[in-house]
Amino acid sequence: MTADRRNPGDETARTTASGVRRQQHDTSAAPAAPSIPKAESPPATPSIPKATVTRLADYLRVLAAVAERRVLVVSSEDLAVASGVGSATLRKDLSFLGPMGVRGVGYDVARLRARIELALGLDRGHRVVLVGLGNLGSALIGYEGFARRGFTLVGLFDVAPDVVGTTVSVGTATDGYRDLTVRHARDLVSAAAELGATVGVVATPDAAAQSAVDALVDAGIDCILSFASIDPVTPPHVDLRRVDLAVELQILSFANAHKAQRPRPVRSTCRDAATVTATPVDPGRVPVGAHSRTDR
Repeated sequence: MTADRRNPGDETARTTASGVRRQQHDTSAAPAAPSIPKAESPPATPSIPKATVTRLADYLRVLAAVAERRVLVVSSEDLAVASGVGSATLRKDLSFLGPMGVRGVGYDVARLRARIELALGLDRGHRVVLVGLGNLGSALIGYEGFARRGFTLVGLFDVAPDVVGTTVSVGTATDGYRDLTVRHARDLVSAAAELGATVGVVATPDAAAQSAVDALVDAGIDCILSFASIDPVTPPHVDLRRVDLAVELQILSFANAHKAQRPRPVRSTCRDAATVTATPVDPGRVPVGAHSRTDR
């Protein structure tokens, strides 16, 4: 008899607990609201190796060229060959972005581009200021890769009296051109904030590189690309990448000096299809122009 006694409050509690369980069960059974796939969310931690980041940028370049040809799907083998890497390396690199390709089908070009841009932080776009309009800086202004890859040139700075105040046309034929007035470098801090700049490019002589970097840091820009041969000093929170063309050439020289020598057969005919005719070639006679191409 004692075992059959029940407190009304206990029964209510049991009913409530059972109701909660039923409610939880029904909620899980109900169709969930559409949500953003995990693949489209930025990675929680920057765990992608630097070497992979470099290759991702190269894959993005190749995908842009593929998209221009209106190709919708690309295989891992074709993408690897065009990027100059092995298929296994490419698949491992892309695995950092989450599940992507379909076995036997390949990668959706537009989706893969968007995923790589997201991983590289290019989805929000960047506004670039350029310091130094000498020979190198002037060449960088004409580089169309800025606009094609999510970088908009918004400010130009120099100290030369004959350059400050001049108007320079920037942009591309596809996206349109616009005129920028070259400002004095002493106005960099205030102007960069006004322009909303997020990236600074330093193309000054070595003697002025440190002061240019300091001004960019003072302007709140913590992503800097420097073409100076010196290594500028920056605070820990600033990401500075230095491009020294001489060093790049030295690395290229090393690779060329230590690679296995490949035999280069002497060809007796020109390899340019446009110059090939139906006239039979005399084996004892080398066609005109062949000497300049036999060692390619």
